[in-house]
Amino acid sequence: MKGMFRRITSILLLAVVLTATGYFSYHAYGAYQQTRRKEQQALEQKKAAWRSLKRYISRQTASYKGRAGIVIKDLETGWVYTCQSERLFPSASMVKIPIMAAVFQAVHDGKISLDQMVTMTSRDQVSGSGILKTMPLGSRYSVRKLMRLMITRSDNTAANMLISLVGRNYINSYFKRIGLKNTNLSRKMMDFSQRRKGVENYTTARDVSLLLEKMYKGSFINAKVSRQCLALLKLQKVKDRIPRQLPKEVVVAHKTGLERSVCHDAGIVFTEKGDFLICILTKSKGAFRTSKEFIARIASYTYNTYKMKGS
Repeated sequence: MKGMFRRITSILLLAVVLTATGYFSYHAYGAYQQTRRKEQQALEQKKAAWRSLKRYISRQTASYKGRAGIVIKDLETGWVYTCQSERLFPSASMVKIPIMAAVFQAVHDGKISLDQMVTMTSRDQVSGSGILKTMPLGSRYSVRKLMRLMITRSDNTAANMLISLVGRNYINSYFKRIGLKNTNLSRKMMDFSQRRKGVENYTTARDVSLLLEKMYKGSFINAKVSRQCLALLKLQKVKDRIPRQLPKEVVVAHKTGLERSVCHDAGIVFTEKGDFLICILTKSKGAFRTSKEFIARIASYTYNTYKMKGS
């Protein structure tokens, strides 16, 4: 009798366990399915928003009275919108991003150091943007300081001092090495005599975007150097293009370019619902104001698309 009682008890316990397991498994599977449905719905909403964004940019580009090279990329999914991304544009100060990259590579190669001091000479001191144009010849600055001035204040003299230090041949060779197919440095900043001869620096939206994405993903040289590059770009003082219509608290790591008929801005916009890369190069005979507004509108619409994601 005792043995039979034990067998019955064991059977009953097993039945209870199996029932409970089935119950919890059923509800766990139901919760999983519900989560999957929500994720799928969010993905479909995101795809619809991305399609709407592409249509908006296409309309804006069609009505823009000039040429535009554009790359906008969702850095989570890899979705990308491009418009004339391989078209050559005079780079203006946009070339300072790849110059920064080449200088960091020269540091990594042991060619120079960030703390190395550089003397300002008459061949490098030029007009235009920046503060070094007002400083006395013979002033000395570290490579680190020159990099900061070149990126955050777009200082032309700082850029020229770095070009002289590293060498144009090294810089152009590095551009090719890193995969910048159509970016060159043929003259220094504000070298009008060379420009009158038709010597120009060029780049494309594709090349600028490639370099920015490497920095974002931590694959430019290494994660530490990539973070240093983004940190400099986040300190950009010129905010009349990509950040213009964005909330002040939104972090943007970017660099502008402005010279004669060209007006550019490119960078990474960091949002709570995903980060995106945006690069817009423009060339127009119209006022700079029109091009700046064009860039600002696209940046704002893209940001608002991200702001609504998952809502």
